[in-house]
Amino acid sequence: MQEIRVVHRENDAFAVLIRDHVIDVDQPYTSGGMDEGPTPVELFVSSVAACAAHYARRYLAGRALPATGLEITADFAMNAGVPARVARIRLRLRPPTDLPAEALRGLEAAVASCTVHNSILDPPRVDLDVLGVMPAA
Repeated sequence: MQEIRVVHRENDAFAVLIRDHVIDVDQPYTSGGMDEGPTPVELFVSSVAACAAHYARRYLAGRALPATGLEITADFAMNAGVPARVARIRLRLRPPTDLPAEALRGLEAAVASCTVHNSILDPPRVDLDVLGVMPAA
């Protein structure tokens, strides 16, 4: 099992530690943060888009179709009520070249099978264990 660690930096800023990578997250100025990185919600939406891009590229590469220049954009809307949640994500996929209708259908099917998308459709159980304070070193 892979472990991801999130460590508080200051105010609303955190460092997300994934393998040998560090991603800074924060809130925008308009929400009281220092805008030192994307918000956790933006990371969530970007993970959907990045996963879709990965599956699209693999589909194209598997058929010897060009993938350089493949682009996916994402926008999202928040739920107006409670609980706070992303209510809608829209992905727009732009292949790097014109593709025949059959390849476009295959590309769409490949993107729809993305792991992150599947995890939203059949959400994982989220367990929370609240632990005691770490002893001072």
